[in-house]
Amino acid sequence: MRKLVVSLVLLLMAYTLPEKKNITLWLCGDSTMSIKDKRAYPETGWGMPFVYFWDSTVVVENLARNGRSTSSFRNEGLWKKVVDGAKEGDYVFVQFGHNDEVPTKKTYTTEVEFKNNLKQYVAEARAKKAIPILLTPMARRSFDSTSGKVKGTHDVYAQIIREVARQEKVVLFDMDKLTQQLYQRFGAENSKLLFLHLKPGEHPNYPGGKEDNTHFSELGARLAAQLVLDEIRTRIAELSERIVKPVANRS
Repeated sequence: MRKLVVSLVLLLMAYTLPEKKNITLWLCGDSTMSIKDKRAYPETGWGMPFVYFWDSTVVVENLARNGRSTSSFRNEGLWKKVVDGAKEGDYVFVQFGHNDEVPTKKTYTTEVEFKNNLKQYVAEARAKKAIPILLTPMARRSFDSTSGKVKGTHDVYAQIIREVARQEKVVLFDMDKLTQQLYQRFGAENSKLLFLHLKPGEHPNYPGGKEDNTHFSELGARLAAQLVLDEIRTRIAELSERIVKPVANRS
């Protein structure tokens, strides 16, 4: 009997799942992802609520900054933090385009430069044995006044990201399309709730009001983060296992 018990214990030990290794999720991007100053509230980057969805084995390192492009993110040393700190099994989320695509900005990068920068990010993340994930930019809020349909605002640069993902065999989260679909569900008027739309006197940080169709409100950032989480749940099993279960589903 004793031998049988010992055999059963050894068998159970053999099938015990290995302990999950701690990993870091590196967020590299622009103002739609970044952590905001208190004085900017209620403006919220989607990387802010994103941190609350993970179990204790995951650290989210949000390096995104306002106004950054694929070029300035590297030139200012932000990408170096990823290269220096990333370890095997980490994930590197790369989301640019907002500032790369505007010719009047200092952060402008040509289409060729943009493509090459993305490929370099992918190669350098892989050299650290980290896993790169490419994201097309979060769509700006833009509706056709006649049809009421959402209009694309990142068509050229989002397509470059899709091409790089295909060529380099990188997982792509097409946030440009997913956020357009989100805004369409809300409609032209109600989608303002997802952005920094404030009337004069509505908030002390913006006494004169604000109409911003690029930067998210708290609600918009949370829903954008949930779209990213949905992509992870369906596309990356190893990460999906680390997402915290909703309170209602806990036993």
